Amino acid sequence: MFYIAFRMLVGDRGKYLGIILGISFASLIMTQQPGIFTGIMTRAYSFITDLGLPDIWVMEPTVQYIDDVKPMPGTYLYRVANVEGVAWAKPLFKGAIQARLHNGTFQTCNLIGVDDATLIGVPAIILQGKLEDLRRPDGIIVNEEGANDKLASPPAYPGGPKIPLHVGQEIELNNHRAVVVGIAKTTRAFQSQPVIFTTYANATTYMPPQLNMLSFILVKAKPGENLKVLCERIKRLTGLVAHTRDSFKDMTVNYYLKYTALPINFGVSVLLGFLVGAAIAGQTFYNFTLENLRYFGVLKAMGTSEKTLLLMIIFQSVIVSFIGYGIGVGGTAIFSLFTQNTTVAFRFPWQLFVLSIIGVTIIGSIAALLSIRKVMQLEPAIVFKS
Repeated sequence: MFYIAFRMLVGDRGKYLGIILGISFASLIMTQQPGIFTGIMTRAYSFITDLGLPDIWVMEPTVQYIDDVKPMPGTYLYRVANVEGVAWAKPLFKGAIQARLHNGTFQTCNLIGVDDATLIGVPAIILQGKLEDLRRPDGIIVNEEGANDKLASPPAYPGGPKIPLHVGQEIELNNHRAVVVGIAKTTRAFQSQPVIFTTYANATTYMPPQLNMLSFILVKAKPGENLKVLCERIKRLTGLVAHTRDSFKDMTVNYYLKYTALPINFGVSVLLGFLVGAAIAGQTFYNFTLENLRYFGVLKAMGTSEKTLLLMIIFQSVIVSFIGYGIGVGGTAIFSLFTQNTTVAFRFPWQLFVLSIIGVTIIGSIAALLSIRKVMQLEPAIVFKS
């Protein structure tokens, strides 16, 4: 019976391909759009991900996400360092600064000031130069994307490639000389501004004078210390807020989910893809069943049980859903390959894989239910009608 069901399914190639097309379209939208959304959310906390050494981030209580910097007095660093369970505490400055290139153009950059002694906060991968050169007077390290794009020099000839910023080149930060001593690889961020790393002392020199310069305190817990308990202890003893790396990521994502239109925009795209795919697949599968009612009537007249007919329709639905889902996910995989190392954000965790399977299963079930009802109401006498 399953062989007969399969032959009935592929017998009308137009409708067979139409059903697969509808499910493929829905599968593509339900995997590609959430993948882009997940990629954007991942970039929102990429700076936290790149700093993998600290266990805890300590900040001013009103901070809402990673880019919501509220400066604190420098004395808080010593208070946090003296909390029981803290192995070490290091300062981190994070702010925006105008960079003036040698051709006279200006570019807004993110300035990161790291601990002068340990350089904790600098990316782990240095593509050019040496990390220790950051301690040189006016030394800076620039992220790869910024050096190759927005901080690069104009092309040597019209239509040519930009000339990347290189080690040894000088730029001007807030009327202060800065020398590039390294190029680092960082994860692309939600914002596209170049990222400049320097020592905490240099950062306080580059930035306009202000009372408080301490943006975050990076904390490493002692071995065996419960991170959540340590966060509560820091909060109780200092009045600051402490988050583990994962909870700070969650806080950043929750901010973008709550205060931006990104979830609504991508959610509408996924919903439309689901509805269009369900409509195309359901209508085409229903028309396919109507055209094959005579064959189902013959089988019913020959004594085939309704249960068997039901299984035949479900089998047909599973076949087209499986093929359509494979084509849609394949299209998403091809899309991800072409977007690697580009400005397009894309990430496809296994949770999205499961959710997309559930979505395609629902579409296939809707298509099958529309047809099952018609077949169950079918009278075998239809085969004798001309």
